[in-house]
Amino acid sequence: MGLALLGKLSSLFLIILAGYIVVKCGLLPSKASHTLSVLCLYLICPCSIVSAFQIERRPDIVSGLMLGLAAGVIIHVALILIVSLLKKPLRLDGVEQNSIIYTNAGNLIIPIVSSLPGPEWVIFTCAYLCVQVPLLWSHCKSAICNERHIDVKKILTNINMVSVFIGLILFATGLRLPDFVQNTIDSLGSAIGPVSMLVVGMLLGGIELKGVFLRPRTWLITFLRLVVLPLIIVFCLRLGAAHSSLAYGDKVLLITLLAAAAPSAATVTQMAQVYGADAENACAINVMTTLLCIVTMPLMVALYQM
Repeated sequence: MGLALLGKLSSLFLIILAGYIVVKCGLLPSKASHTLSVLCLYLICPCSIVSAFQIERRPDIVSGLMLGLAAGVIIHVALILIVSLLKKPLRLDGVEQNSIIYTNAGNLIIPIVSSLPGPEWVIFTCAYLCVQVPLLWSHCKSAICNERHIDVKKILTNINMVSVFIGLILFATGLRLPDFVQNTIDSLGSAIGPVSMLVVGMLLGGIELKGVFLRPRTWLITFLRLVVLPLIIVFCLRLGAAHSSLAYGDKVLLITLLAAAAPSAATVTQMAQVYGADAENACAINVMTTLLCIVTMPLMVALYQM
């Protein structure tokens, strides 16, 4: 799976390059990425979530979802605790903290899982997203916006949370959307990878490229996000796979590993841009982690499968 993963990551990186070229050639300004960020956050991402839950409800799938959900909860709790311990010694700001904790589990991993194991396995990515999405719109957003109080009503009524609830209801009840509606949702949801990578490329086109690679802080955050924390997660998931009674539990946890070892979340960059935080720093971290994950993610998968 390592070589196939490398190929898929390389193709997504080329989309970043395309977005960068579009800006550098003067076809679009870098600030045009703001529009794409809004579309991705509030339209494409919700569609991808609902689309993934449109699958037959079987006992083995439910068991796999529970396993993935449990792993997702444990990983996120551990990451938040570790980052909270590192925050003061490393002087991590809100963007840096959330860039370490949250990954492109949706924007990047959904298209990878859909292409490699197959579309029927995407639902197990949603187990991780069911944990990450509420945290992105509560813990992450409050840190980026410097909000002291979390508005529960805003979280529950956020379109991304609503899409999780709708997806779970459709899956639990076995209801299927009409074909023309489902085809529309599938088409929009499938654009999540390319659009997210275009946003990163266009943002990159508006900043000094040399500065991205000369920032010591960016290298530090990248090392924590792609190497230190994934190594801990690999060790824990290998123990979990060894003790799982589910026939394909190791594969479910492999998908969890892909989600947890992914580059920093493009959503952090998009939120920083939409809510007026340090989008340039968030973009630099996202670009660096996206570039280097071409090497680190296949290595983490190889360690897991040894």
